[in-house]
Amino acid sequence: MFKELAPLLRQRAVLLTLTHLENDEIRVNVVPQKIKDGENTALTTPLTVTGTAEELDRDLPSTLVNFVGAHLGLKNTLDRVKEEMDLAAKSAQAEARSKSKAVGNKPAPKVEAPKPAQAPKPALQTTPEPTRAAGLFDAPEPAGASSSDMDDEEDVLAEAAEQDGYSGEDEEEDAA
Repeated sequence: MFKELAPLLRQRAVLLTLTHLENDEIRVNVVPQKIKDGENTALTTPLTVTGTAEELDRDLPSTLVNFVGAHLGLKNTLDRVKEEMDLAAKSAQAEARSKSKAVGNKPAPKVEAPKPAQAPKPALQTTPEPTRAAGLFDAPEPAGASSSDMDDEEDVLAEAAEQDGYSGEDEEEDAA
């Protein structure tokens, strides 16, 4: 039994407790102890085996071999992952330093004094025509027609009405 625990004992302290139970059964607890405060708690997972003295004599050594092997494999995996993470962090820091040095070595961009600009020409300002409230019988403006087209049309109709003495009001009433 101690031969099987020896590889684990090289890594850390192990607490063994043996308890006598009913029916001549014995419970064996193998509890690895923490070495450092920041250590992963998975490395301190205990093993508990219960059986008669004959069963423990026969099966406990192989169970301890499996337990110690799994424990050491987990420790090696955690150590390897931690080393890889440290290397990646160092690499990222070195890359960041090299980028900041590369940016720091570049000459400062030249800033030219602004040239005096010519005074901008005043834009022609147009005053919008006042909007007229739509009447009840006003037709909507055709899609392609502009307001100047409509004004021209109204002017032509007004001139024709003056020449004929016709006001156009009768036609509006008929349309209604």
